[in-house]
Amino acid sequence: MRKVVILGGGYGGLAIVDELLEKHLPQDVSIVLVDRMPFQGLKTEYYALAAGTVSDLELRVKFPDDPRVRLAYGEITDIDMESQLVVLQDQDPISYDWLVIGLGCTDKFHGIEGAEQFATSIQTFSAARRTYALLNDVKPYGQVTIVGGGLSGVEVASELRESRGDLNIRIIDRGPSVLSAFPGKLQKFVTEWFTEHQVEMLGNVSLNRVEPGQLYDANSSAHIYTDVTLWTAGIQPVELVQRMELPKDNQGRLIINELHQIPEYTNVYVVGDCASLPFSPSGQAAGAQGKQIAEVLHAIWQDKTPKLGKIKLKGVLGSLGKKSGFGIMGGTAIMGRVPRLVKSGVLWRSKRHLG
Repeated sequence: MRKVVILGGGYGGLAIVDELLEKHLPQDVSIVLVDRMPFQGLKTEYYALAAGTVSDLELRVKFPDDPRVRLAYGEITDIDMESQLVVLQDQDPISYDWLVIGLGCTDKFHGIEGAEQFATSIQTFSAARRTYALLNDVKPYGQVTIVGGGLSGVEVASELRESRGDLNIRIIDRGPSVLSAFPGKLQKFVTEWFTEHQVEMLGNVSLNRVEPGQLYDANSSAHIYTDVTLWTAGIQPVELVQRMELPKDNQGRLIINELHQIPEYTNVYVVGDCASLPFSPSGQAAGAQGKQIAEVLHAIWQDKTPKLGKIKLKGVLGSLGKKSGFGIMGGTAIMGRVPRLVKSGVLWRSKRHLG
């Protein structure tokens, strides 16, 4: 029996599993899905879990229950591509004929002293749970500081405002404004929402040290007081991928060919945040890429030449609490209740493996 081993049950990994099962899977091919947890966590919604506006049960998606799929749980410690083995902690290694690396990302702390030790995170399901506990325990009128004014920072700041109206919430960024990568009208819309809902914004802050209760700005002698520091200021591939001695881009993501394969090992595919793609990491990109990897595998099994089109993303959506949002769809900026409703619809489909 030949095996497709998929490392990571996130958006990309599950897109591959669903697509392989939907089409004809050869009788001599089985799928092994390896993950730490017995379910997929909807990572794009971890901000709401951390803020306490949803329970973790709402963000769990069951893995496929199919006799052609074997689920394996554990911590992946190494990949031996020469021997075609995946090494698991305290378990026997898993052999593969085709391998998919979809292990996602971790926080990037940019060498800032104390950031990793003293800031909390929403990068994993477990980290978001811990962050919820920390935020929930902040005393009334305490100070929460969110480092990073990108999409994740904006979403967690606005969601936390709805959850804890008593807290002082601050969002800081190296740039002059939140959402600096978005069009000006969206920046203005979100800035006005924050002003109306009393979320403090500090721009042009260059952190050089994080301590319990204090942040230090290289541009100022004044210290920034905080009860909890939440980090949303950058990502990088997971540590296992960081250790791989293979060609990478300037963000540390693995270089892949037009078929999403590692050129030196064409039976190994990379999906999602670990893959060097021409656009920013996202669940949408991982899902689209996963479908193409499944197409490639089906073509190989049918002795056909894979033909892939260019991945086209539908847009970007962000929330401002439960009643407002923003986004870019088809190159057009949208703001208000409509993008929030669309985002809710996307989440509903994700829970049902509908893309």
